[in-house]
Amino acid sequence: MKILRKFKFPATSKSPLFVFTIAGVAITAVTSSSAVSVFRDSTSIHNPNKIATAVEGVVRSSRAIYAITVTVADYKYSLRRMTADSDEYIQRLTEVHSRSAKRILKLCESNKGFYVKAGQFVATLKLVPKEYSLALSSLQDQAVPCNFQDIKHVLTSNLGRNLSEIFLSFDEEPIAAASIAQVHHAILKDHQEVAVKVQYPGLKQNMKLDTMIMSFLSKSVVKIFPEYRFDWLVHEFVKSISQELDFIQEAKNSERIATNFKHNKMITVPTVFWEFTTAQVLTMQFCKGFKVDDVEAIKRTNLSPGKVAKVLVEVFAEMIFVHGFIHGDPHPGNILVSPGGQNGFSLVLLDHGNCKTLDEGFRQDFCRLWEALILLDSTKIQELGTRFGVGQYAKFFPVIFTGRTSDSKSRLGKGMSIQERQKLKQEVKLLRLEDVTTFMGSLPPDFLTVLRTDGLIRSITLKLSAPQRVRLLAYAKYAVYGLGYNPTSEPDFVEKSMISKSVMLVSYIRLRLILELMELFQGVKKLKHTVCTFYGRVVDGITRSVKVSSVTSIV
Repeated sequence: MKILRKFKFPATSKSPLFVFTIAGVAITAVTSSSAVSVFRDSTSIHNPNKIATAVEGVVRSSRAIYAITVTVADYKYSLRRMTADSDEYIQRLTEVHSRSAKRILKLCESNKGFYVKAGQFVATLKLVPKEYSLALSSLQDQAVPCNFQDIKHVLTSNLGRNLSEIFLSFDEEPIAAASIAQVHHAILKDHQEVAVKVQYPGLKQNMKLDTMIMSFLSKSVVKIFPEYRFDWLVHEFVKSISQELDFIQEAKNSERIATNFKHNKMITVPTVFWEFTTAQVLTMQFCKGFKVDDVEAIKRTNLSPGKVAKVLVEVFAEMIFVHGFIHGDPHPGNILVSPGGQNGFSLVLLDHGNCKTLDEGFRQDFCRLWEALILLDSTKIQELGTRFGVGQYAKFFPVIFTGRTSDSKSRLGKGMSIQERQKLKQEVKLLRLEDVTTFMGSLPPDFLTVLRTDGLIRSITLKLSAPQRVRLLAYAKYAVYGLGYNPTSEPDFVEKSMISKSVMLVSYIRLRLILELMELFQGVKKLKHTVCTFYGRVVDGITRSVKVSSVTSIV
């Protein structure tokens, strides 16, 4: 009743929110039996108190239903009878975003597990309101390690032997903990140093229940409030998390990336020890290094943050535009800088659970899009936007990826002028929340994957103080390379085929030349305008002086 008074809901059974609330109560009841069923059918022997776990599942589900119900109500009734282009609407929307982001953060912190993972997933999406990304980004460092006795049980049941039969030593204290697993340092009997990734017990059972509730809530919101479409977000998250729970697949992904970069001495991918790897345990080579965004450590080892950033963006540009196989979770904890070697350092790529193979047609179109973005070819951008299914919203692609509008006069990487910002602000003011959710929901799944990856890479390069132009030119370079890539040849053809590489290099030089000429032409026009303005002021000043002198003489 307190919530009802706060939001002044219509006191009628026909109110959409009333229906949604009743549905929430109903699903809570259904969840009780579903939770018991999920855990009763579980074959896991590491779950001695299934009833208590099922009850916990009901509590978690109730929290989620309550939080989402209040959030939807907040948006619906705080913004009612307000025009989307008014300043009052913008201010009120910002306030609702802030309240809702804190509410969702609290839900993730309370429910932990997959809710933390979901929060992390949302935080890395570039197009969600900044209030959400800022609030939920705090979840990156909130994973709590599992009790070692539970971890030990997972290890022995999966490997079929006692730890002393496999390892000379095994550190009980984890060296890293995430939302679905933790990593331990160990030494094998043959004295090889390894990192052992162990999945938390009972995760698959939790996933069934949590994803069922998330799916219900997203579908219910869409049915009752069609303008608030977030079902695509849940769908993408469920697909992502399902892949990450299979460590066998993660090991295969790791080996595929290692093959793709086998001739690149700047990249290290840990070797997988298949004898000690299962669906819940992954044993791999132990690699030393520090987080890629640790600027102090980079400088302390006499390395250049700018060079590290350049290598980083080129590696992920090659993944996106050439290989079409992407490491989908490149946050700083999954990329290490390892000093040494002939090049001074190498980047160690960890955690390959969330990898994505891009559709070949999409990969080619995305290469074409970046070529158009660099050259500000608005006609081509709109054409590709139609093929991507976003129609009129394609005009925002340049802003999203390059930080400038399609009719910008600024140099690549320099952002927008004051006038361009003001014009964009007016266009954005006309967008409603449903416009944003419709745009995101219309994008192909591969596009969302690339958006998320690019957002994480951009965040790292920002911490390394690398100019935005470094990233943009690297993407342009590999977009041109990608257009000449033959997927039926070996994945490392860029390095091995001198002819192919020469042809692509010429294409890239041509693109750079066109870009430089465009920017030079814009610079000349700007200089001409400045000179003309200055000349006009001088002439106007002289004219006024002559008139004053004439008047004085007459007097």
